[in-house]
Amino acid sequence: MMRQKWVLLLAVLLGCALSPAVPSLTMTQVARETPLDPSLVEDTFYVTEGIEVSQRLRPTAKGLAFRAAYLAVGVKVDRSGKLYGTPQRSGTYVAPINVCAGRSCQERELTLVVLRYVPWEPRELTFPGKAGSTLNGEIGVNGGPAGVIPTFTVTDHAKLPQGVTIGPDGHVGGVPAAPGISEVPLRICVAGNCAGVVVRLIIV
Repeated sequence: MMRQKWVLLLAVLLGCALSPAVPSLTMTQVARETPLDPSLVEDTFYVTEGIEVSQRLRPTAKGLAFRAAYLAVGVKVDRSGKLYGTPQRSGTYVAPINVCAGRSCQERELTLVVLRYVPWEPRELTFPGKAGSTLNGEIGVNGGPAGVIPTFTVTDHAKLPQGVTIGPDGHVGGVPAAPGISEVPLRICVAGNCAGVVVRLIIV
């Protein structure tokens, strides 16, 4: 009888000693889990019918992957988030994609707006300026689908004169440091319809 009491007492003491360790272990495991944030920097893409797509999904968190899927007729997304293919039919397509962290995935809706081909051309590519004075110009686009904002990307920043910038909105600004003539290569895209041009800066 005495032995049974001692065994019971030891069991109770052991249980009390282990109980604080169990929540601690559980909290440690939970803290190591990384929550999945499926948010994207951009979830709507404008492309042009008949022109090859070359864009990429950009998640707001690092280390995420995507499950390959069809987005529209002729367009897919691969595991790295690259959109590829050639749109075959105009329209607005909303497709579910899976954003994954390891084996854990969450669904996210992606909108692909496929526009009919509408030709466009740059409106202004030559800008005069004066060394030491503020430069304020705008590269425009004539034509293209209505309501679509073109994007402008300098492809060789070494060609820009010191003190001058060309923004993604086509704004030419800054204060040129010295006189000279510069020819800056630029890529203009309107709904995935892209062309390379040269911007000429004449600084006196």
